[in-house]
Amino acid sequence: MQAYSRGMRQKLALGAALLHDPRVLLLDEPTVGLDPAGARQLKDVLRGLCADGRTVFLSTHVLEVAELLCDRVGVVHQGRLVAVETPAELRTAVGAGSLEEAFLRLTGADGDSDLRPLLRALE
Repeated sequence: MQAYSRGMRQKLALGAALLHDPRVLLLDEPTVGLDPAGARQLKDVLRGLCADGRTVFLSTHVLEVAELLCDRVGVVHQGRLVAVETPAELRTAVGAGSLEEAFLRLTGADGDSDLRPLLRALE
């Protein structure tokens, strides 16, 4: 397995996790290392598991994945849970057009980020 790509190791880990037919699955950044086709297959598998009545807990920084897959989203900021809602409820509550924008507003990262002074200095 050491010679396999990160994406292939990711697929093997998911296969191993599914082997015993769990009712609850806990995944941390499952799309990391996957090519677009692999990521789509993973999303389809996860949707199928949920449709079959399984519970999937998903930790991800890819908010588009969370917005597409998750029935409920929890936002963690500085180690504290600051919101738990459906993606639509979360967007509405903070007046955001996307889950990414809602996350940025909830965490205060929608203003001056640490990168802006750096980018101005490079101009």
